[in-house]
Amino acid sequence: MRQVNIVLVFNEQKQQVLMCERQKAPYKGLLNAIGGKKEPHETMMESCYREMEEESGITSKDITLEPLMNFQYFKLDYELFVAAGVLRNEVQLVEEKNPLKWVDINEDFEDRSRFAGDGNLQHMMDILKYETFDF
Repeated sequence: MRQVNIVLVFNEQKQQVLMCERQKAPYKGLLNAIGGKKEPHETMMESCYREMEEESGITSKDITLEPLMNFQYFKLDYELFVAAGVLRNEVQLVEEKNPLKWVDINEDFEDRSRFAGDGNLQHMMDILKYETFDF
């Protein structure tokens, strides 16, 4: 089973979440959380920290990530792992391939004309806002 991750990074005030504008399929042109593929030698959390640093320049010195949820897509033979955290301090973002953008946490993340994930981003944001991080 192919394993991938996404990382929801929130600013210090917990009012914005970091998104990237996808430059290739799937979801080309849409906003999505940062993330990527897990390497065989990594744990899922290690892969989240690596992908976050590669795509944004944010390191474990700037944020502590917590596992949030896991989706298994049996028919598609892949697993999506989700981690989230709040920045400890302001950071200078370093873009890799996809342009980065801070997005207000109250956006409509189900808007498929703007956001990737087939509506899953809204579910993740709802869980974080109402259950986990005390938004």
